[in-house]
Amino acid sequence: MNETTKLNETTNLNRRRLLTTLSVAGAGALMIGCRENTRSTGGATNDDGKEPAPGEAVPVQVTVAEDLMREHGILRRALLVYQESAVKLRQDAASFPAEVLEKTAQLFRVFGEDYHEKRLEEVYIFPTIKNAPGGARAYADVLLAQHARGREITDYLLSVSKADRISTHQVEPLAKALESFVRMYEHHAALEDTVVFPAWKTATGEQEYEELSAKFEEVEMEIFGADGFESALKRMEEIEASLGLTNLDMFTAPPPPK
Repeated sequence: MNETTKLNETTNLNRRRLLTTLSVAGAGALMIGCRENTRSTGGATNDDGKEPAPGEAVPVQVTVAEDLMREHGILRRALLVYQESAVKLRQDAASFPAEVLEKTAQLFRVFGEDYHEKRLEEVYIFPTIKNAPGGARAYADVLLAQHARGREITDYLLSVSKADRISTHQVEPLAKALESFVRMYEHHAALEDTVVFPAWKTATGEQEYEELSAKFEEVEMEIFGADGFESALKRMEEIEASLGLTNLDMFTAPPPPK
């Protein structure tokens, strides 16, 4: 085994550990599988065509486009943490747990930037839409530039959040960086979901699309093992819980003025 191979295997092992260093109970509850995810479904059958026993998990196929958007869902939940962090920092920086911000930035780096962006979008999707007819091609360079800017901001967030507490003079610059990142990436992900991914699917054709679906699964397995998405989801849930963001009802909008 050469040094490059050893380095790549060590890097991927570190990525897996980052996503799976959860509480023992949480890690034990992870489900196995990403694109061939498993969950209990009424009326479904197993591979042998038999009805599953009550509570038995059966394979559920997830298309490659659906999986890309599920990954965006993880990243959007990280954006919610960033957004709420900016609010909480301005309210009381002294009591804000900096480790929450650090964990979120680490998750965004490993799952969002190093995997979703660098290994999937930048290798397979953007080059295809740049050479495809239609309006999506105009977005490729801007999306790449936003990836680069996002990594700069993640570097900054990881640097600032190393300390136990955010110092007073860092609060406003940090809050503004968080808000600008959220604003950029919300538009970025929405455009990819509604314009770029459909254009990419059309441009690849059915056979190549199926081949790339298998290739994407290989990439995910290489980097994270069998439970990349589920591990990232569990990690995100624990981050949200530590910041008190698990109650969906708290985000219900108030009634409009009368």
